[in-house]
Amino acid sequence: MNVILRQAISADVPEIVAMLADDILGSRRENPAEPAPYLAAFERIAADPNQLLLVGERESRVVGTLQLSILHGLSRRGSSRALIEAVRVAAAERGAGLGSELIRQAVAEARRRGCVLVQLTSDAARTDAHRFYERLGFRATHVGFKLAL
Repeated sequence: MNVILRQAISADVPEIVAMLADDILGSRRENPAEPAPYLAAFERIAADPNQLLLVGERESRVVGTLQLSILHGLSRRGSSRALIEAVRVAAAERGAGLGSELIRQAVAEARRRGCVLVQLTSDAARTDAHRFYERLGFRATHVGFKLAL
């Protein structure tokens, strides 16, 4: 695969945001031309030990990303769980296994941190993503809800 997986640095933010904006849903909610809110968010993520922003890099270009958040709770006997968010692979890199490797790395990190499960949400319109997650062993066991603020 010839891709290096590593923790993101602030210099990666423009390429990450470009990937977030490069689809039908992200194009409506992301604005790569205004980096300030993304850089501020990156600083909050980087300062939080319960967050990991992971990137895949090929030939000095960021070509994939995801965010792993560790959630501590009282349910499941006080266990921790991991939440995977914002999984993206650059369009030219899709189908080569990078997304699977990012997810495997995130699951391994969640296990290393003592989590009892890994969960994620995916927009109902992303049927290809649903098949991808099912191939990796995830099951659609819950219904998710959102409230815009």
